[in-house]
Order: sequence, then structure tokens, then C-alpha cells
Amino acid sequence: MGKKILTTNRKAFHDYEILEKLETGMVLSGHEVKSARKSNISLSDSLVRFSNGEAFAENMYIAPYEQISTHVSDYDSKRRRKLLMHKSEINRLHSKVKEKGLTAVPLEVYVSPQGRLKLLIGLAKGKRSYDKKEALKRKDIARETAREMR
Repeated sequence: MGKKILTTNRKAFHDYEILEKLETGMVLSGHEVKSARKSNISLSDSLVRFSNGEAFAENMYIAPYEQISTHVSDYDSKRRRKLLMHKSEINRLHSKVKEKGLTAVPLEVYVSPQGRLKLLIGLAKGKRSYDKKEALKRKDIARETAREMR
């Protein structure tokens, strides 16, 4: 059994050129895990930020679990979520983000074969508007040729 993809950040693939990918874990509460497993999660406009030697996913939306008990009434669906990575990985990514002007972006959330929720983050370089147009042209040409081959 492979990984089950819960959500992808399609906007990141459009706005950025992905240079490197890295799998991380996340610190989530129980009701967040249940909600995420039902694909009630969105990665659009989310980023990975570094502070005090730790990595955090910011602006990642996880909808409140509908069967949650009343004791969690102050739930913030876009709170900062700590990412679980080795210290060396955090330092390496943080130095690349600082020096080269790259961005760390969440790409997808999935369930690993061991049953854990994982976040795939990418080290990305922003695309220019003409690069985005060129990519759309290539995609259209590929779609047309595939249609003609059928």
C-alpha cells in the first residue's frame, strides 16, 4: 500500500520552480488529524518559516472536526504548526532560504504507509510571469498532441 495523498498545493507548482523536496512530520492535535484524514485541509498561501532553530508551517488551513467536543471552542484553524525535522535539515534549509533568496513551500499532505500524516515541503524559486505563461503554453501543446493521437 502506497501513500494516500490528502491535498496538494497546486498554486505552488504554478508560482514556483521546485528545486528540492523534503518529507517532514507535523505536530497536530487529535481532532486536527481526524479532520485532515477527511481531506479537510488546504495548503494554498501557506509557507514554511524558521525561528529559534525550528521550522513551522504557517497559514495552513485545517477545518475544525465536525464531531469535536465543546472543550475546544477556541480552535484556530490557521495556527502555526511545528514541523518535525532533524536539526541538520532545518539548518541546511534555513541557510539556503536566507542566502539564496529561496522559499520553503508546503507541497502536499499525505498519509505514509505507516499511517502517519506527512508534509512534503519544497525548496522553491519564484517564477516570473513570462515563465508561467511559457509553462501554460507547453501544457496546452501537450494536451493538443495527446488529443490528436487518440
